[in-house]
Amino acid sequence: MSAVQSGQAEIKKYQTYQLNVDPNQDDKATEIKLCNFSRPHMRAFHCSWFCFFTAFFIWFAIAPLMPEIKKTLDLDKQQIWTSNICSVAGTIFMRFVNGPICDKYGARIPMGAILIGASIPCALTGLVTNATNLSVLRFFIGLGGSTFVMCQYWTSRMFTKEVVGTANALVGGWGNLGGGVTQLVMGSMLFPLFKLGMSAEMAWRTVCIVPAAVGIFVGAIILKISDDAPKGNYNEMKKNGTMAEVSAAASFRAGALNFNTWLLFVQYACCFGVELTMNNAAALYFREKFLLSTESAAAIASLFGWMNLFARGVGGFVSDKANARMGMRGRLWWQTICLVLEGIMVLIFANSNSLAASIVVMVIFSSFVQAAEGSSYGIVPYVNPPATGSIAGIVGAGGNTGAVAFGLGFRQLDYYQAFILMGSCIIASGVLSLFICIKGHAGLVTGQDSEEAIAAWKKLGAPASTTLQVPEPDTDAAAELEEENA
Repeated sequence: MSAVQSGQAEIKKYQTYQLNVDPNQDDKATEIKLCNFSRPHMRAFHCSWFCFFTAFFIWFAIAPLMPEIKKTLDLDKQQIWTSNICSVAGTIFMRFVNGPICDKYGARIPMGAILIGASIPCALTGLVTNATNLSVLRFFIGLGGSTFVMCQYWTSRMFTKEVVGTANALVGGWGNLGGGVTQLVMGSMLFPLFKLGMSAEMAWRTVCIVPAAVGIFVGAIILKISDDAPKGNYNEMKKNGTMAEVSAAASFRAGALNFNTWLLFVQYACCFGVELTMNNAAALYFREKFLLSTESAAAIASLFGWMNLFARGVGGFVSDKANARMGMRGRLWWQTICLVLEGIMVLIFANSNSLAASIVVMVIFSSFVQAAEGSSYGIVPYVNPPATGSIAGIVGAGGNTGAVAFGLGFRQLDYYQAFILMGSCIIASGVLSLFICIKGHAGLVTGQDSEEAIAAWKKLGAPASTTLQVPEPDTDAAAELEEENA
């Protein structure tokens, strides 16, 4: 493929790109080519989803092993769900923090650091001796889940607003796919393999070394093979005047004071929070309700995560297409439809009493969960572009907050009541789309798009604001750097 000339006047790491870019949007790519791995755009795309995939492998490595851990440690239902809640609670604070960190330092460095950090407690799983140890350990492993913020920020930094919904959905979905793959690999492949040479207890105590080793390797390698932004890494861009210094506190304040951020926080709690809850609950639910083996229950539970292979990407793609036809109103309608249908499928799942029906309904239910996640992050980059990192972090924290809330429901109620409660909350969250009003864009049923917004989604050629705004280059600093290098 022929390279696209990007101009020579500005100091930047790459003067040509393998993808078409928009120089008015900070050299972000206007297209996605999945089989391309070139730097910076597609390399960041693939590093983004694979790092988040690896984080899921670490994060939920214990979940398919819980029936065996329950037996060894003699745990009751409340103790199991306390550990499940701790596994998703740990990342809430980190998701709030990671947004401003990304705005200041980029996604690459915090992504690598957190993957390596979360791998350490994962490797120590075999030392657990009681319910308290298990809950504390899963809390620290759960910090790896905050890599979602970097995952979404990275692609928002690399792709224009016309395709960012699809890009965010694909990397988020393929990363979330790690939840399904982990159920299958840990519960139905590695655990039985380890059991061939040792007891079941020794097998679950040692098998988590595998995801820990993978996490450390991936976290270290991505620091060397990828870039923060189309024009280079943040530290280089700040030195050469391509990027101004960013205040993490100001970024977080701007995101947190926007009411739309918190509406999306609640809606994301009712899609990604549901996915996290199912990652923890599905294997145990199928084993206890239908009396299956650990291996069979884990294989069936993995189907929920496998829908990420396409469903989240479809959610973002349809959001982009709806935006192309109707602007933000199209995105909001698609978001509402996904949430309402998701909630309805949860209610049907709660009333499914045969194994076959439960599996079929779960697959459909999962598809709408992932689609709603994709549509959510098709909206996020528009809320307040300069604070996209902070907003992505806050909304992402909503997913974990939802998982904690739903986890408490499963801890205190039986499965049927917990699913009914969860389904009802999801349907109610769809109504919140009525109150999302983004400056310059039409709402679900009220308001009008600005002329600039209309020109952007109708592609009339008028200049449009960037998905993630970056300060103007400091020409004086760039000139000084050129003199020093001369």
